[in-house]
Amino acid sequence: MRNVVIGIDVGGSTTKIVGFEKTPEGSRLIAPQYVRASDPLTSVYGAFGKFTAENKLSLSEISRVMMTGVGSASISSPIYSLPCEAVSEFDSIGLGGLYLSGLDEAIVASLGTGTAVVHAKKGGAITYLGGTGVGGGTLLGLSHLLLKMDSVEHISDLAEEGDLGNVDLRISDMSKSDRLHGMPADMTAANFGKISDLATKADISLGILNMVFETVGMVSLFAAKSRGVKDIVMTGNLTTIPYCKTAMEKLNQMFDVNFLIPDLATYGTVIGTALRG
Repeated sequence: MRNVVIGIDVGGSTTKIVGFEKTPEGSRLIAPQYVRASDPLTSVYGAFGKFTAENKLSLSEISRVMMTGVGSASISSPIYSLPCEAVSEFDSIGLGGLYLSGLDEAIVASLGTGTAVVHAKKGGAITYLGGTGVGGGTLLGLSHLLLKMDSVEHISDLAEEGDLGNVDLRISDMSKSDRLHGMPADMTAANFGKISDLATKADISLGILNMVFETVGMVSLFAAKSRGVKDIVMTGNLTTIPYCKTAMEKLNQMFDVNFLIPDLATYGTVIGTALRG
């Protein structure tokens, strides 16, 4: 009989679910899924039903259910009589980041509505270092205010046509030298510090994305330097935006660090939750 641990990350409108099947060779990851629903309880049962059906899992094959996320507090009773155990979201972030990256130690940032940053060490403590309120909520809020747009996909597509030169003040705007005090010419001096009357919606869209990802990246970088760590693993929903990779590669070159966006990065927290089982 199969022996599976289920992990569930209950967000405000999205619930993610994953499983690890214990085998003689170790644990096998069962591909994660997500569902959207108007309330946490509905999304949990919807995700659970979809996941078990598509993976041909019976309740008797599930040993336990591990849960995290802001909506998990609303689940006060066992799911189909299965024991449920709460997991710290910060522990989940750290464990998931290490698992996906294959690293023994790293700073792990979870890019959701806001951004949480932890220091994770394999076999050791996972420490919450702080974070920033800048994240997906910022991206959507500013895009709605400035662009009247509410779709992350559309905002991202529009940004591909943008020019930061019409939005951000950069080192090259302040100095004719290729570098100023060791800083590269294309480094941002002030987000939206050079906004032009000629700036298009595409320019503004790119400016918003750049500000969000630079802020998240720099907060994570400061955390890494405080712990003497070079590897920074990015997880969470915002990592699916193509510009996230562009922004982190730019920071890699500027600051000699190693930003990583692993496969399945959007499921980092729920994977870490299941690993606690």
